[in-house]
Amino acid sequence: MIETDVRLPGGRILHAYSWGDGDRVVLWHHGTPNIGRPPEPLFAAATILGLRFIAYDRPGYGGSTPSPGRDIASAATDAAAVADALGAGEFAVMGHSGGGPHALACAALLPARVTAAVSISGLAPHTAAGLDWFAGMGPGSLASLQAAAAGRAAKETYAAAPTVTDPDFTDGDWAALEGVWGWFGSVVEPAIKNGPAPLIDDDLAYVGPWGFDPATITTPVLLVHGGDDLMVPSSHSAWLAGQITNAELRVVPGAGHISVLPVEGEPALGWIPAVTRTRKNA
Repeated sequence: MIETDVRLPGGRILHAYSWGDGDRVVLWHHGTPNIGRPPEPLFAAATILGLRFIAYDRPGYGGSTPSPGRDIASAATDAAAVADALGAGEFAVMGHSGGGPHALACAALLPARVTAAVSISGLAPHTAAGLDWFAGMGPGSLASLQAAAAGRAAKETYAAAPTVTDPDFTDGDWAALEGVWGWFGSVVEPAIKNGPAPLIDDDLAYVGPWGFDPATITTPVLLVHGGDDLMVPSSHSAWLAGQITNAELRVVPGAGHISVLPVEGEPALGWIPAVTRTRKNA
């Protein structure tokens, strides 16, 4: 793993990561609250597929400068800067959970560079017409995101004394965390050690205007979701699939927010070079 700081105009810093030496680049977008280190459980598959991972800590996390008030669309500018600094021209994007919307932002706003996009367990816009956005969420996600929807002051108050502290994990999620996807502990712990500020910025971005319309995405998109996900219900990906022209939806019955990854993480990664070849041959 190679780590470096990317300095943006104005002096803001993004702490970036690069792993592998494959010919195709996949830019990983992390969830909330995580740092940006790419997903180690997918490294073996990435090697076989000839993929290189790059990534960065979103503003406020890890070694990246905070950017209060950031929207989802800002990820496209940040991702492009990281890709430039790490020598990547075209690249695919892949995000889990809160990383899903940020991956879609890159697909929408960087169409000349983004070859494919994968969103796993990702959110739909809070303003999604016809979607009951909170329906099916467990008590923790519901309380946290409802606080964000009430504004920054309400979210900061909630983060200081949350009414629900247990994550909305299924039994399958807990089992996945006992296996190789226990890797999440290595990216969650450093993300929360300096307090909740970047998590607050993330949640406010999810419920605020995204800064782009998913319906404008023309690059191929794969939406993967667990059917029993209590943190982000699968209805979010189903809604996105109805908006994005070149979207494929895979819902895994019985899988949760984390337990979908042992089932579909490697196949989703394998979808990237397959669809990229198709795009280049079209």
